[in-house]
Amino acid sequence: MSVLLVRPRRFGDARGWFSESWNAERFAGWGVDVSFCQDNHSLSSAAGTLRGLHFQTPPYAQAKLVRCTRGAIFDVAVDIRKASPTYRAWVSAELSGENGDQLFIPAGFAHGFLTLTPDTEVMYKVDAHYAPEADGGIIWNDPALGIDWPLAGAVPLLSHKDAGLPALADTRADFAYDGRPLLPLVRIEQ
Repeated sequence: MSVLLVRPRRFGDARGWFSESWNAERFAGWGVDVSFCQDNHSLSSAAGTLRGLHFQTPPYAQAKLVRCTRGAIFDVAVDIRKASPTYRAWVSAELSGENGDQLFIPAGFAHGFLTLTPDTEVMYKVDAHYAPEADGGIIWNDPALGIDWPLAGAVPLLSHKDAGLPALADTRADFAYDGRPLLPLVRIEQ
């Protein structure tokens, strides 16, 4: 399974809009067959807050469906499946409350985001509960990844934990490759 960029349809009128953010049957048609068990919600007060790059190792690996409900983020997924021909490759998308886009990130990918506006809220579904013993991460500026964060020379605001994450070469990431490399993002319209 590769990373997917999904734009749910919005049905609007004078009151605002309605959107279906998750539909198991529709996502299964795109090859996404997961059972989400937990929803997470974060608020980042300052623009330039960077969270990540995070993952959980097997058998607690997580697939995620990420959306920004207020503000905007630069969202990143990195292929950390060592046998993958796209190992260390990354894709990114701008997710915002305005565009409504979502990023589906399968297990085997590290995930992180940079807030582009103040008071940004991000919600995401995961298909495995948080397991502290499986918690892993990669430093945001690992030169082996070369992620082009839109920082314009600024230093991001990081948690103490995220500031101390190792480079990918020093992680204990051990994910199976499913035969599907990371593909360029194509927006799927719901």
